[in-house]
Amino acid sequence: MRNLLTQHYVLPLVTVSLLALTACNKAVDSGNPNAATTIGVEIDDSVITTKVRSALMADELVKSMDVKVGTRKGEVLLSGFADNQMQIDRSAFVAMAVEGVKKVDNKLTLKEGKQTVGNKVDDSVITAGIKTAMLADAQMKSMDVAVVTRKGEVQLSGFVDSDMQANHAQEIAKSVSGVESVINNLKVKK
Repeated sequence: MRNLLTQHYVLPLVTVSLLALTACNKAVDSGNPNAATTIGVEIDDSVITTKVRSALMADELVKSMDVKVGTRKGEVLLSGFADNQMQIDRSAFVAMAVEGVKKVDNKLTLKEGKQTVGNKVDDSVITAGIKTAMLADAQMKSMDVAVVTRKGEVQLSGFVDSDMQANHAQEIAKSVSGVESVINNLKVKK
């Protein structure tokens, strides 16, 4: 009976576990030989992103900000808009303190002037329009691009496969109605 349990339950479980561990060392094919990472690194980056977001939300000075966080091989990219320079500096400090973070690229920008409810609604429509246009575009992986809009100023951030893809994302954003300017903080995967 014990041998039967081992054959039917334990051995398949061990086999699946070993296959899962082996997959963590499999390179992700992104079409760019310099951009290859392992599934394990991708998981680590997701964990770092989550920890940075949590740390930012827990910090009294920056918790009310809408900071976009992206991570690639331990490098954290922060983007969005801040009320003052102290929030920008504190965001980078908080992110750098998170275990696993190797470098922080702080692309936070100071907000200019007051934002009205109408501006917020317009900005939401612009952001949605850009994301929709990127989803419809065959060259873009829109989920890899974070979009933040404030008073018609669009900020793109995240990690892309090439400079050509970063430039293409900027052109897509510029083509959306209501966009005043585009800050392209996209980084090419290394």
